[in-house]
Amino acid sequence: MPITPDQLPTTDPVLADEQLTAKLGIEYTEVGLDRVVGTMPVTGHRQPFGLLHGGASAVLIESLGSVAAAVHCMPERFPVGLELSCTHHGSATAGVVTGVATPVHIGRSTSTFNVVITDERGRTTCTGRLTCMHLDRRPGPTATPG
Repeated sequence: MPITPDQLPTTDPVLADEQLTAKLGIEYTEVGLDRVVGTMPVTGHRQPFGLLHGGASAVLIESLGSVAAAVHCMPERFPVGLELSCTHHGSATAGVVTGVATPVHIGRSTSTFNVVITDERGRTTCTGRLTCMHLDRRPGPTATPG
């Protein structure tokens, strides 16, 4: 049975300062079974020509798709990114971009999501697809280094 948005796992306090989504200012504005929506500012994430860096768009796509996968497969299984592809269609130079992730496939062991990123004028700047693998165990270190 899928989890509700308020049941998404919280960040391990030890790793809280290392979260890439926080560093990029990504905010989730809608989380549900049918779609996950989030925003990210352009400021601070530009490449040398002043455009939103394609890598920042890729992080937004993977973040939205991963949350969407978590909503569908947790708490029984744990999603991790398996494949990410991005196509850049236009440039964002200012303001905020918005990404919308929608499911393409939801299975027991994998899920795939399409993500469309638009600028404040509604122009598509990037599209992407994320496939996640659903693990039987929570990912991460199994033992404390010592």
